[in-house]
Amino acid sequence: MQVISSITELQPFTGGAFVPTMGALHAGHRLLIREASASGLPVLVSVFVNPAQFAPHEDLDSYPRTLEQDLAAASEDGAAAVFVPSAETIYPDGQSVWSPPLPAVATEPRLEDAYRPHFFGGVCGVVARLFDLTRPAVSFFGEKDWQQLKVIEAMVSAHSERWGELRIVGVSTVREPDGLALSSRNVHLLDKDRHRALAIQRALRAADGLSQAAAESAMTQILLDSDLVVDYAVVRNADTLGQPCDDLPKRALIAATLDGVRLIDNAPVG
Repeated sequence: MQVISSITELQPFTGGAFVPTMGALHAGHRLLIREASASGLPVLVSVFVNPAQFAPHEDLDSYPRTLEQDLAAASEDGAAAVFVPSAETIYPDGQSVWSPPLPAVATEPRLEDAYRPHFFGGVCGVVARLFDLTRPAVSFFGEKDWQQLKVIEAMVSAHSERWGELRIVGVSTVREPDGLALSSRNVHLLDKDRHRALAIQRALRAADGLSQAAAESAMTQILLDSDLVVDYAVVRNADTLGQPCDDLPKRALIAATLDGVRLIDNAPVG
């Protein structure tokens, strides 16, 4: 497996399978790499902690950085190369880097866009830049960040003239044995608080089969009963993240904070 840092080294991987990450790879990321490897295309993984998607009060400095372990995991899971660019490579001094207009699913649902208003501008900017540099045929994203997945799909659909037939593939959320969705931020959870974090999974299960209003009320109460600070606990149209319609797929989505650790999760609901 190659470890590369310059743009000129990317050319052999054009038209391959691409897995963008911020590192601190866990089993969820590793599943993305294995799914990419199963495509039969050469797999390029990027590791770049993107400063543009962190607000000044968020955890950029404390975000886990485990490059040596990440490289070993990527190699084991079938990556042909790992791209580890510097901030100057992604955001060169004195040069403007194209940032796409944000699609409606990034600005209208009032979910992550409301609570982290800087976030999708940073995500779309860096992913667009990485797509421009790597020119993949297919790219893999986890379903845990459901709104992000929908935003990337919409961005690529709106700019087919730029990235051609690029396909975005969503990969199912990987969970720890107790049901908690894997996240690089889980390392900040104290063992004594873990049972409280599991309220998120209980809330998602409780939402299934209920009306929108009943589901949202039930989820919120379960989270509050475990002393989580709730940003949102909603049922939405699975694709647009607007208000749900009876005949279209629906998704329950939660964001809540436990002692300073912000957790998100989602699940399909009937």
